[in-house]
Amino acid sequence: MKNRILILFLSFLTLGLVSCNDYLELTPTDKITDKSVWENQAATDLYVNNFYEYIHVYSQFGEGQFSGNLTEGLTETFKYGSPIVGNRAGDCNYYVFTPETLTSEGSYLDCWSGAYERIRRINEFLAAMENYSTYSAEVNTLYEAQARFFRAFLYFQLAKRYGGQAIIFKSLAETVKNTPLTSAKDTWQYIYDEFTFAANNLPTAWDSANTGRVTKGAAYAMLCRAMIYAERWSDAKAAGEEVLKLGYSLASTYEAATKGGNSESILEFNYLVTGPNHYWDRYMCMYYEYTTAGGATPTQEMVESYEDKDGNKVDWSAWHTADGTTKYPPYESLEPRFAATILYNGAIWKDVELECCVDGTYGTYVDYGVEPYPYGKTVTGYYMRKFRQETNTNLTSVASTSTWVELRLAEVLLNLAEAEYELGQYGTAMGYIAQVRSRVGLPTDLTLEGDDCFAALRHERKIELAYEGHLWWDMRRWRLSEEAYNGYRVHGLKITKEGSGYRYAYVDCDGQDRKFLSRMYRLPIPNAELQNNNAIQQFDEWNF
Repeated sequence: MKNRILILFLSFLTLGLVSCNDYLELTPTDKITDKSVWENQAATDLYVNNFYEYIHVYSQFGEGQFSGNLTEGLTETFKYGSPIVGNRAGDCNYYVFTPETLTSEGSYLDCWSGAYERIRRINEFLAAMENYSTYSAEVNTLYEAQARFFRAFLYFQLAKRYGGQAIIFKSLAETVKNTPLTSAKDTWQYIYDEFTFAANNLPTAWDSANTGRVTKGAAYAMLCRAMIYAERWSDAKAAGEEVLKLGYSLASTYEAATKGGNSESILEFNYLVTGPNHYWDRYMCMYYEYTTAGGATPTQEMVESYEDKDGNKVDWSAWHTADGTTKYPPYESLEPRFAATILYNGAIWKDVELECCVDGTYGTYVDYGVEPYPYGKTVTGYYMRKFRQETNTNLTSVASTSTWVELRLAEVLLNLAEAEYELGQYGTAMGYIAQVRSRVGLPTDLTLEGDDCFAALRHERKIELAYEGHLWWDMRRWRLSEEAYNGYRVHGLKITKEGSGYRYAYVDCDGQDRKFLSRMYRLPIPNAELQNNNAIQQFDEWNF
């Protein structure tokens, strides 16, 4: 059932809208939607394959979510070590300390122009199909279903940023200027219709020659996710239940769940050392591995979010002291998802024992703000493990090829849990949460209702989907960010060698309070779009 993106197609993805491939330029043209693309299915496939790159673009490995930064850096779970503004440096710190600097002039979180350019390409493709395709209706429908899946995927990226509103094209082939914003209701309905068409017309699985294309399961899973954002709980439930009918099952271990290529993976994007690839290992590395990258690390707040192996909350008060304690933290007693996600002092990584301490060889601590770019050094006492490739021992020459899993069954189960909670079916909601917890051996006999059920859901999403790009968006759609992300700071453990052991001191990793402004629940329309489209106006909360 897994949906793996075919590597052999992906070498064409970086060619852009106008391909340099000789085959695609047999007929002189400045658009890839020329009739030549429809002369045979090999050429058409190459065009469609460009859409699959969008999975990467908006992933944690791409640039589309937050200009290469992780939105987790805007939460209590992740800290970028640089005080200097820059992608994968201090951008997140800039936004949490001075959120008023986010304006319609430019936003790292904005995706307006990029998403609409990609939507235009899809619209051109569909228009060209109508004009030039001589394929059978069945073949055309498969192409259309793929295209409309990705069009809905892009509109979802826009809708979750702009309060559910987005411009709908009146023409398949072009953007019509002076088109007003649709209502949030109409936008979500459009996204619903697009994913539903895809789900109704995509196969459950493709033949071996087309392994990796989007499937019925991917369409229903994306529909389920979108309807959670739209707060259309019955629709989310119905879509999630369709996914469950297709035979997916949780991977045997949490580590395997995000590696792809297994029964849990519904939609994934694969990479090669020779390209396409990414640099997650460099961005999350330690100084001894690579000296000119890294410097973003999990926080003590995230560590303390993990239960112990028996499902109990851990008491960390002994380590909440600036003077420090020589008592070793209870890392080994935490539930399995902790060690699969976070590297800590004493963990084994690449056959060495980490020492995430001041002047450490295998892991080095530095106070926040001391170094402008603390490459590979931790300001929290921790490092990221999730998505890293332990077998990659040459970060200087070898890029990362860890798979990006965009959709997996665990998320669908948690989406179903949320839908059932909102529909008042607390027992059913807790049953879905129990399925996720059972994989890591945590207690599943939880009978919670009301606010307690919601708290359990929030906890499970935070832990199970850690650093997969959900938390900040979840808190926004729950309208909890203004309360949770104001007047707080993140912390870490400053670890120093002491005799044959270590001293662990609780440290403030921010030096100033973080802030979240209520107007950030809906991002501003970029000024460039306002100047280009006379039929729309800036949202009220951004008119100042």
